[in-house]
Amino acid sequence: MKTITVSLGKRSYPICIGAGIRNSAGKFLQRFHLPRHLVIVTDTIVARLYLDDVRRSLERAGFAVFSIVIPPGESQKSLQRAGAMYTELLHHRIGRKATIVALGGGVVGDLAGFIAATYQRGVNFMQMPTTLLAQVDSSVGGKVGINHPLGKNMIGAFYQPLSVLADTEMLQSLPQRERVCGIGEVIKYGIILDKRFFEYVRKNLTNILAMEPTVVANVVARCCELKAFVVSRDEKEENMRAILNFGHTVGHALEQAGHYRSLKHGEAILLGMVAETFLASRLKMISAEDVRRIEEVVAAVPVPRSLGFSFSAAKLIETMRNDKKSVAGTVRFVLPERVGAVTLPMPVKEGAIAGALDYLEKFVKRL
Repeated sequence: MKTITVSLGKRSYPICIGAGIRNSAGKFLQRFHLPRHLVIVTDTIVARLYLDDVRRSLERAGFAVFSIVIPPGESQKSLQRAGAMYTELLHHRIGRKATIVALGGGVVGDLAGFIAATYQRGVNFMQMPTTLLAQVDSSVGGKVGINHPLGKNMIGAFYQPLSVLADTEMLQSLPQRERVCGIGEVIKYGIILDKRFFEYVRKNLTNILAMEPTVVANVVARCCELKAFVVSRDEKEENMRAILNFGHTVGHALEQAGHYRSLKHGEAILLGMVAETFLASRLKMISAEDVRRIEEVVAAVPVPRSLGFSFSAAKLIETMRNDKKSVAGTVRFVLPERVGAVTLPMPVKEGAIAGALDYLEKFVKRL
């Protein structure tokens, strides 16, 4: 097992990475001297595969376990689902000393963390991410939240977990689309922070897609190290942490345009990185060679060959104006200067954005 620390003073916490460690979750949680009541939040797909394993481990360690199982999918990150979960917690008299365990991918982690941050003004929670995307990105850093019809993650908080327990063995059960989603965030880390890691990912794409255990363990660990580095220096995205949004301004707009059904988050981020790299090239910020390398690695990932919705640059730009990263309606982007380095968010004229979206539409058609 490898342990990485997110250094936040008294709120520092470990990220523990290893194969099969879900079966030791109970012993792991004992070190925090928690009250015995735990609530596992998961979805129906993960529950069928792993809920019994985790529950048995926790109960063997003396915890009393209650579980909430929700349907899968981004649509669950809603006020309606959150309200139903508050009601369930109250009906079962779950108190403020309980701990919520998020067992699932990014949707479960975001939603369970939001519930933990707000139920009875805040209860402890732990992340047990089960997807590649969640293990390399969303489970680390304390961003929790739900969606609003006008934008993704518009309602939320910064609320750090007690710990993150990433069982890489669980990644073996992922369908290909979920593997692709994770690879989107993996590639992002190479582009924004680590050229050598980008090359490692590029050379090992086939192994990552196949969830080869050693390669995947290396990828998860390196991404967590990079995110821990950023979060430890800028917890609440006042400066440096904003670089983690590379690909997300366009990506979130694409997700919303498809009503969170046509494209999954990681797929949208892959395409968003293409559009935002094109913007950087038009602003003469990045070399043609680095543009080619970024586009080639994205094209080598099996992203959807059809967006599944009408592509309207005007509507996508309007969505971007409402994005929480915008300032006074001005759309801002994190743009790559080279593989391994990006800018902080900067404004870009809407004519240039429209050109990048037009390029992205053509890029998808060429795949």
